[in-house]
Amino acid sequence: MLKRTVASALGGLMATVPAFAYESSYNLPVGVTDISARVFSLHMMIFWVCVVIGVAVFAVMIYSIVRFRKSAGAVPDKTLTHSTQVEVVWTLIPALILVSMAIPAARTLVEMEDTRNSELTVKVTGYQWKWQYEYLGSGVAFFSTLSTDSNEARQLNSGVDVTKVKDYLLSVDHPLVVPVDTKVRLLVTGNDVIHSWWVPDFAVKKDAIPGFVNEAWFKAKKVGRYTGQCAELCGRDHGFMPIVVEVVSKDDFAKWLAARQEAAKAPAGAPAASAAL
Repeated sequence: MLKRTVASALGGLMATVPAFAYESSYNLPVGVTDISARVFSLHMMIFWVCVVIGVAVFAVMIYSIVRFRKSAGAVPDKTLTHSTQVEVVWTLIPALILVSMAIPAARTLVEMEDTRNSELTVKVTGYQWKWQYEYLGSGVAFFSTLSTDSNEARQLNSGVDVTKVKDYLLSVDHPLVVPVDTKVRLLVTGNDVIHSWWVPDFAVKKDAIPGFVNEAWFKAKKVGRYTGQCAELCGRDHGFMPIVVEVVSKDDFAKWLAARQEAAKAPAGAPAASAAL
């Protein structure tokens, strides 16, 4: 009866965990790149390994506590010291699990650092408290700061209902614009203190360190708007320097880049061509 009860409880737990693990907003996002999907798969594989180990360990513990309790007449065996076979098993099994997890994880980490054959290079510089994007070789560069409506709403005693501000603290005046299905190489650095450029949907998180240039890359497979944050405590307004990436079609990107280049060439005080984004 006890065994059936324990098995039923564990079965119910295993039935509810998958829905929570995959549907909860607290889980990692699958993302829109091959690397982000692979990271999610590795995360879920390790998660289920931990679930199975946890269930097995607690099942044995609960069974042992109930089955061999003192009130049931259990008497400790004072002559038993250890079991060589058990020690070998609980050493080999964790070692095999670690190796089976380390191999695909190492392959993914190596690919994350492979910035070869990139089709577009963008220099990303972190400032207190904004980002600068420079499209190398194109003459296009601009700063990206928190949007005006979010910046006004966040002020103390502003009187603004932040729930009515669209994309509160997740919108900027000038987003990073990149084409879809294009390998984008990022050169990440800092101008003053350490920042960190992080976009979960791309599985990219790189520190922006003054005097150093870190490399990263992503290849978004889906058009859309993707947001991120500075992930390194960088001062007073650390929480107000969001990252917004607009992934557009290749044709739209070419038009946007051409408009930006024309605006950069316009003399000071002359009306500049407006960009789409």
